[in-house]
Amino acid sequence: MQIIISHVNTDFDALASMIAAKKIYPDAQLVISDKLENRVQRFLNIYRDLFDFVPSAHVDWDQVTDMIIVDVASLARIGKLPTDFDPQKRNIVVYDHHPKDEKDVLYDEGIVEQTGAAVTLLLEEIQKRKLPISKFEASLFGLGLYTDTGNFTYNNTTARDLKAATYLLEQGMNLEMVQRFSEQTLKPEQQEMLNHLLANTVIHEVDGLEIAVSTYELEKFQNGLAMVTNKLLGVKGTDAAISVVKMKNTVCVVGRANSERITLLPILQKLGGGGHKHAGSATVKKGDKEAILHKLINDLELMLQPAITAKELMTHPVKTLTPDTTIEEAGRLMYRYGHSGYPIVEDGRLIGLITRRDLDKGNHHGLGHAPVKAYMTTKVITIGPDATLEEIQELVIEHNIGRLPVIVDGKIVGIVTRTNIIKVLHNDVLADKNSQEGLTANELIEKMEEQLPEEVYTLLKEIGEVASELNTPVYLIGGIVRDMLLNRPNHDIDIVAEGDGIELARGLQNAYGGDVLEHESFRTATWVHPSDLSIDITSSRLEYYERPAALPQVETSVLGDDLQRRDFTINAMAIRLNEESFGELIDPFGGQHDLQERKITILHNISFIEDPTRIFRAVRFEGRFGFSMDEQTEKLALESIDKVKQLTPHRINEEMKRLFSEGKPQDVIHRLFDLQVWQQLGIDEKQLEPSIAAAETLQKIHYELAQNDSNLPMDDWPDWFDYFLLPFYCNSSLHAAERFALKKKELKLLEEIMDVSGNKQCEESMTPGDYHLFLSGHSDEAILFILAADQISHRQSVIDYLHHRRNLTKYITGSDLVKAGLQPSPFFSEILLRVEVSQLNGDISSKEEAEKWLEEYLCTL
Repeated sequence: MQIIISHVNTDFDALASMIAAKKIYPDAQLVISDKLENRVQRFLNIYRDLFDFVPSAHVDWDQVTDMIIVDVASLARIGKLPTDFDPQKRNIVVYDHHPKDEKDVLYDEGIVEQTGAAVTLLLEEIQKRKLPISKFEASLFGLGLYTDTGNFTYNNTTARDLKAATYLLEQGMNLEMVQRFSEQTLKPEQQEMLNHLLANTVIHEVDGLEIAVSTYELEKFQNGLAMVTNKLLGVKGTDAAISVVKMKNTVCVVGRANSERITLLPILQKLGGGGHKHAGSATVKKGDKEAILHKLINDLELMLQPAITAKELMTHPVKTLTPDTTIEEAGRLMYRYGHSGYPIVEDGRLIGLITRRDLDKGNHHGLGHAPVKAYMTTKVITIGPDATLEEIQELVIEHNIGRLPVIVDGKIVGIVTRTNIIKVLHNDVLADKNSQEGLTANELIEKMEEQLPEEVYTLLKEIGEVASELNTPVYLIGGIVRDMLLNRPNHDIDIVAEGDGIELARGLQNAYGGDVLEHESFRTATWVHPSDLSIDITSSRLEYYERPAALPQVETSVLGDDLQRRDFTINAMAIRLNEESFGELIDPFGGQHDLQERKITILHNISFIEDPTRIFRAVRFEGRFGFSMDEQTEKLALESIDKVKQLTPHRINEEMKRLFSEGKPQDVIHRLFDLQVWQQLGIDEKQLEPSIAAAETLQKIHYELAQNDSNLPMDDWPDWFDYFLLPFYCNSSLHAAERFALKKKELKLLEEIMDVSGNKQCEESMTPGDYHLFLSGHSDEAILFILAADQISHRQSVIDYLHHRRNLTKYITGSDLVKAGLQPSPFFSEILLRVEVSQLNGDISSKEEAEKWLEEYLCTL
């Protein structure tokens, strides 16, 4: 067993180095000390579920074969080891940035060099191996880097640390997250300024938030006010801190905030300053400190945004368990829905919570048959729907809990989890909801009126009115929403009801007439309007996958789950149709922003693993809209590309058909090579250029045939399957394409191509009759494919042969041969072929000439 471990009193550099080492040693188990630095403890109280840690006390040291030790080189500092522990019997790997000591363990591999942070050493290795990292990982690595270098001010900071920081910024490191969890060290003069500011602080409460406003006056200018204000914010524990300090004749105003409800810019901009949402400043030369302070206090409300409450954050309705549910069944449900805990409800009231850790305890003791009530937590901390994000965060950190049930009148109406909190902390769509750049409901309504046929727009209004009467939230959803925002035509109407789709369809029938076709399995229906316009009404649902590449299992659920199950952010938007909120855009994943940025962004990290066909769809949308996958999405596609092998040939064919039918074939081939798709289908080498050249030639031939008004009936050629076969052919892997020839037509084409490709005479310039000797039994499609794929120089002579071949007149038939006294036999075919060859070479041009030729030919036998 491999383990990754660091020192006790784990700090951010140790934690970051462990996670970085996990990228290099993916099969190793993370082992963490029970003694954590306070900042790390607060961090893990929110993000613990994202890591798979084993407490050091639970390690079976007899099973440990490899130890990857990071941010330390002494075994004495990693915690208590067994008395008989022998490091010489293990493979020891060390990554450490401290000066070497004679007490350090002797290691077999690793790097021990003095840098500002140990994580720098591991980041260099990650870059060398070209391993992908996520934005969150980049931010965590940044925490280790920044805290151990004192924001690059400590003397041990090296140029390598700064290069590592550049790399992390390029990978999407969130500096706000780094700042939130790191601390800064003050110089003596800055500490003195902090002391004075603390003594002259007034805390103002505005709409439930606390804002500390401090003042001080200095005779000379002193730097570091931003750092001091940040420290002031931490000491006071308020939601924001503003320092107003006069230095000589200048008044300096610095603000820092840590609440998503606060943006400092409005008040700082009024003072001529600026900055960022949570960090900014203003400088007023020859300003009156007291007047500025008075103005600032009066304007504090300008900084506030409406509170994000549990009602907006929570997941609802809540999936619950009864107290008699077995541990085994609870575990199965957790896996299916991706939950890490369940509320336990009896007679409509919450009586406890069960977590995955609780289930692990029960299973460890072989009690999978036991009811969850035996292992559930009964002391449950709950919140109301009006609890603010700040209050919720504090409860999660203070009690180290992963979920908070939302209770109204004793009943559970929703649940807020760490995932909900993380989502809002790292997603500006909700966290900055008043500053979104996007369409208002009125603007969206105008788009709907402009782009939809009048009868369709009217119908959507009618659906919304009936849904409101039934108290059923209803939405326009899917590609039509995306295309409406892109000003592209799309009349494919998809309606999702957050509730019973059949009930809504019946309500529409009662109100406006028409017919309803019910689909009981998933409570969906098709309503046919009296005008014959057909509308599918689907109940919102969720999907789960039993295994990678399998077809999804489906259950009815809420809109959030319905949007979450979709592929990309740009396809996970909805427009509410209910009368009271008609035209409201629901965009929980930032799809509108990605449309503006022309990006294809996957919804969650295992999306491609669950359904690899989404990789094909991403390529299709890139071509259709001129978009590009964002960096993380492409990395995830490459990491998951081997799952394409698990798809059935039928599913691959369906996706390939859409790709080649919609996009430029040469671009599709190129992109699929970039993503290593062809390699998964059995292609041995990456012969990219010949495949693209063949695709371009195939198009050119088709264009020339069409322009020349050829008699060749090639209107439906080339087919998607022709383009699909090109990379196989150009890479000498045509045999690997056999399993994708699912129709007789496709199999026949493949067999013909194999046959023709083995005859090199096609590459020579010959008479039409000569070509006919070995090409007569092959279709136009197979011959034209070879012309393109092999880039044959005498292409036109072969095309001329095909043209003449189609105009052949049958002067001699089998009946003529019988009349001539021949007995029917396979020999007939050879004679008829010889007649056709002579016709194509111009030796026969009439029935009489053909009969004379036959007479002469028979005399030679």
